[in-house]
Amino acid sequence: MANKIFTFDIAKIRNDFPLLSQKIYGKPLIYFDNGATTQKPRVVIDTLSKLYSEHNSNVHRGVHYLSDQMTKMYELARQKVQNYLNARYVHEIIFTKGITDSINAVAYSFGELCVKENDEIIVSEMEHHSNIVPWQMLCKRKGAKLRVIPFNEKGELLLDEYKKLINSKTKLVAIVHVSNSLGTINPVKEIVAIAHKNNIPVLIDGAQAIQHERVDVQSLDCDFYAFSGHKIYGPTGTGVLYGKERWLKEMPPYQGGGDMIDRVTFEHTTYAELPSKFEAGTPNYIGAIGLGCALDYLTTIGLSNIQNYEKKLLDYGTTKLLALKGLKLYGTAKNKVCIFSFLLDNIPAYDTGIILDKMSIAVRTGHFCTQPIWDHYKIEGAVRASLTFYNTLEEIDFFCEALKKIQKMFE
Repeated sequence: MANKIFTFDIAKIRNDFPLLSQKIYGKPLIYFDNGATTQKPRVVIDTLSKLYSEHNSNVHRGVHYLSDQMTKMYELARQKVQNYLNARYVHEIIFTKGITDSINAVAYSFGELCVKENDEIIVSEMEHHSNIVPWQMLCKRKGAKLRVIPFNEKGELLLDEYKKLINSKTKLVAIVHVSNSLGTINPVKEIVAIAHKNNIPVLIDGAQAIQHERVDVQSLDCDFYAFSGHKIYGPTGTGVLYGKERWLKEMPPYQGGGDMIDRVTFEHTTYAELPSKFEAGTPNYIGAIGLGCALDYLTTIGLSNIQNYEKKLLDYGTTKLLALKGLKLYGTAKNKVCIFSFLLDNIPAYDTGIILDKMSIAVRTGHFCTQPIWDHYKIEGAVRASLTFYNTLEEIDFFCEALKKIQKMFE
């Protein structure tokens, strides 16, 4: 079909992902659940296997060859993340377990440093629970208040309302870059600029943006940026917290243990320099190296190529889905990624998802850890098809035909 016009070979790319070649219930798998987790290219899988079988040794601790080599690879992975985000300093890159861990780290550490009773933290109505609950916990701990930026029916934030929320009590803005439920690409650079005019730092949840577009933290001028490795074709249990040097130096560590210390006595402990200060205990060093490998893979393909291809998937999929009578699409922002959340007639989302599974199509159903979004629309949840650069136009065609079959089943 139209795949031939793209600047990269979609067949070759799909061949890079072993899982995509399997059959489910005797039919070729169509994997449309990339918002939950992405599949891993063979180069990442092979790298993890080789690390465990040939190189495994704890980092930062041993004087022997294996430990030295693993430490070098681990720190090289940090440099790869620095380059990928265009961070100013490599020590601004903190490895975590994932974005939830990253946000909780800031909520505790920044919160202990900067938030007091009656202060306010701004989030948006479209946040993932991982960018709501840690701030609620902080507010409860400190006696602070959570303020919320609303969005319109298209799924676009109301920036005029955002400006009204800012006041002398505002201590932080925590905002999602791309909504995992609506696909909306938020104007985060503008949001940061507005906050900074009022000397307010900004944390960006980049879990659904980092794999779709170029992220330059210096250009954004954000104070914190976080993402998970498993959503960018890397290993599970890996994540990144970028923080501006000035904040990371001031903030206290949120975990204590080995590797984050300078000197320990029973009377007093001094902490290590960045980034070790925020990486207590044995890190997921093999996962971090695998994440670096995933970033190399994406860089080889080219983020601009990925973005252009995914735009074609988005435009094609939107046209096809909106042509289906009885389908209600949630999230129609002008700027969005290839995420389609919808309900089909009066068919429960769960039933639609179960039947799609029997047709070998993997989607997500429910609230997607964004219950306030669905409260806005006064529904319980939806069906979500989230696509990425290894999906095809033919898969969208099959998907739409499957939805038509489901409609006929429920007539």
